Amino acid sequence: MKLTIVGCSGSFPGPSSSASCYLLTAHDGVRPWRVLLDLGSGALGDVQKYMDLEDIDAIFLSHLHPDHCMDLCGLHVAVRWNPHGWHRGRIRVWGPAATADRLATAYGLELDPGMREEFDFQPWQALEPVTVGPFKVTPFPVNHPVPEAYALRVETTEYDGTGVDREIILTYSGDTDACDELEDAARDAHLFLCEAAFEEGRDDHIKDVHLTGKRAGEAAERANARRLLLTHIPVWTEANTVVAEAREVFPRDVSAAVAGVHYTI
Repeated sequence: MKLTIVGCSGSFPGPSSSASCYLLTAHDGVRPWRVLLDLGSGALGDVQKYMDLEDIDAIFLSHLHPDHCMDLCGLHVAVRWNPHGWHRGRIRVWGPAATADRLATAYGLELDPGMREEFDFQPWQALEPVTVGPFKVTPFPVNHPVPEAYALRVETTEYDGTGVDREIILTYSGDTDACDELEDAARDAHLFLCEAAFEEGRDDHIKDVHLTGKRAGEAAERANARRLLLTHIPVWTEANTVVAEAREVFPRDVSAAVAGVHYTI
């Protein structure tokens, strides 16, 4: 499985990155499959650096804050109004129950049909996995001040051609503060892509919104994750600071996500 950091700026796009969007690519033995985790503010332009929009197999939304979902409005335009036509049918979108209505309202559309002619909206059911190609994605409810927020556990199988297959796990925190469900989602993950928007000593008194680097490291350690990649770092938070906080409590590989970087898992 390959992870491409399309956008990783927290809360709004920064000067070097769009907001949250992560491209996962895996092969099922027949063809490559490409899915997006979130499609936040400014990310649609960056997605096109790495793929044709018609090659999107599915989009998985962690929650409905604009920095995680709002560029679906632009994608709606790309699907509906491309003068050369759209040749892949509706794009499958999993997200909170209010996703379709939220996006229609954001674009000023009537709720019916809203964007349902462009997107096949499917609501998450907590802890119930969905399968798209080689990806199995399970939503875990997490601790963030919206009606529905999820960490996403993504599992796939690597086919190496020798008959010895390898299970691969990536967990994406979405936005959350510390909670048991986050640790359950990240259990034994090969890569834990975890938000760290807050800094110790500055924001750690704020509860039930975001993680500090330390809190992210503690969650990764308790979950026995193998690698921690910190993301959703706002322009006013120093990446080196939150990485240092995480390293104090998580003794394995820790780094900060950088837009445009690819990771093989």
